[in-house]
Amino acid sequence: SRRVGGANYQIPYQVKGDRRLSLGLRWLIQAAHARKGKTMGHRLKDELLEAAKGEGGAIKFKMNVERMAEANRAFAHFAR
Repeated sequence: SRRVGGANYQIPYQVKGDRRLSLGLRWLIQAAHARKGKTMGHRLKDELLEAAKGEGGAIKFKMNVERMAEANRAFAHFAR
């Protein structure tokens, strides 16, 4: 977020390197943790299999982040 002229704008930017990996792993673990009924190992396995198919909670979260970045693309010129 950046405050410009009394308004707060969310500025989209490309995530680089190690942060991209750590965000992806964090989203996978959080989505597996949100599942119910099995051991964490089984939930993580199921989440990884669904992510490989393009489904699951981690992929939904990723798509929401990308959708928000696309919606705020008009504010990219405020980045610097």
